[in-house]
Amino acid sequence: MKSPATRYRLRSQLLQATATVSSLAALSALLDPDRIAERFGLFLVGVNGYSQFYAIYVGVRLATAVLALLAARRGDQPILGDLTALFILAQPLGRFAAAFAIGLPQGVLLAICGIELLVGLALLALRPPGRPLLQ
Repeated sequence: MKSPATRYRLRSQLLQATATVSSLAALSALLDPDRIAERFGLFLVGVNGYSQFYAIYVGVRLATAVLALLAARRGDQPILGDLTALFILAQPLGRFAAAFAIGLPQGVLLAICGIELLVGLALLALRPPGRPLLQ
């Protein structure tokens, strides 16, 4: 088992990487929404379609990035890292729910889903020992 200092450092590094990747994903969606939407199998139509895309792929990604950055800097408050993990895990959970109706995601989205699952679970596994989840 890793020492608490090692766990803290690894969790902080993973949170910083999450903040960077989420920020870059939001930036790419902001700069070229049509290309990003097409890559994920989406077709943006009208103001509402673009608004919904920006809400999710820019707004939620930036919120995740900010939360991950705060969590990385405030290791004394593990709840921030827990919330970041839950935000990340909500995405594969939603895709898993959709799998019952329409099937698993394909291609790059399946790979992203796997990465989200690994990162979210790793963040929870690297929690400070002896602290209950969300505390």
